[in-house]
Amino acid sequence: NNNNNNNNNNNNNNNNNNNNNNNNNNNNNNKNNNNKNNNNNIDDDSTLKSKPTTIILIGMAGSGKTTLLQRINAHMHENNKPTYIINLDPAVSKLPYSAHIDIRDTVNYKEVMKQYNLGPNGGIMTALNLFSTRFDQVMDFTEKRASSLKYVVLDTPGQIEVFTWSASGTIITDLMASSFPTVVVYVVDTPRAMSPATFMSNMLYACSILYKTRLPLVVAFNKTDIASHDFALDWMTDFESFQDALTEDKTYMSTLTRSMGLVLDEFYSNMTAVGVSAVTGEGMTSFMDAIERGASDYFSIYKPERDLKLAKKKKEESEKKQEDLARLQRDLASSKGDTVILHQQKSSSKQKNTTTTKKQKLYDDEQNKDEDDEDEGHDDNDDEEGG
Repeated sequence: NNNNNNNNNNNNNNNNNNNNNNNNNNNNNNKNNNNKNNNNNIDDDSTLKSKPTTIILIGMAGSGKTTLLQRINAHMHENNKPTYIINLDPAVSKLPYSAHIDIRDTVNYKEVMKQYNLGPNGGIMTALNLFSTRFDQVMDFTEKRASSLKYVVLDTPGQIEVFTWSASGTIITDLMASSFPTVVVYVVDTPRAMSPATFMSNMLYACSILYKTRLPLVVAFNKTDIASHDFALDWMTDFESFQDALTEDKTYMSTLTRSMGLVLDEFYSNMTAVGVSAVTGEGMTSFMDAIERGASDYFSIYKPERDLKLAKKKKEESEKKQEDLARLQRDLASSKGDTVILHQQKSSSKQKNTTTTKKQKLYDDEQNKDEDDEDEGHDDNDDEEGG
């Protein structure tokens, strides 16, 4: 007995040692995996920083997006900075630049309108939706050229709501932001924005785009060769100056605009605004400096937030998979290998049984009724014969 007890103690000690060794190995493996993940994150950041900066031009119809893109393209050629241009406007008739990827080569805007019986805006949105289903190929082409590029510029449709609030616009923006440092440029028609109400509507649109895309935003006041943008910068930095501009207007619109100015006061402090002329090229240096600051903000502010959202989403998906697997294991354990009838199948079988029972009861009632009628007929015949 003593020898057996000693052997058992030795075995227990060996098992404990093995368990400790396994735990130590697991801990070391986890540490190594964490270190690898950290190194991968560092590598991803460094790789992303070496990629070209994506510029997405968004603005009202007639604000000068296409002309500004041509000016950006000319400025890049003058400074020997290779640029990749993607046109996403299917309804444009002519382009002042040569696009590397053009949506018109893939989707015929007029044929979409005829085939689906759509109007102009519906045709643009449908064409963009169809193009977004193949946008993975656009990403492949861009990735192949990324090592030799400095910027990737996207020209969006003139109808701002088609790109900003559609599923295709969200898909394209998220795909570009996941692969390249991305900056959104909201183009403002400066002469039209001289009215306080129009200025406030543009600022509200810029604010909505910022919180919709969660990307760095640069507000570009275009057409400064016609009207200076100094008044806009003054209204954004000095609330009293904007209120003075509203004193002459006594309508309800001015009251609403005054209230909105109070709401957007903090939004102005976190926004980059520059003036630029797409025709003369005035202000292009300050515009490109704002783009570079936006790209640095992408890495310091916006990318960590997007990474957290992505990690949270993956965690939720993993927890859901684990929950489904645990439910499946419980079902298998409770069934002990028997066939498991789902709840819907049970309810449908019950309904079938109930329907069958009702049909059988009706059939039996009809049979009994027929037999009663036959019995009454025999009784009548007997009475007649007796008479």
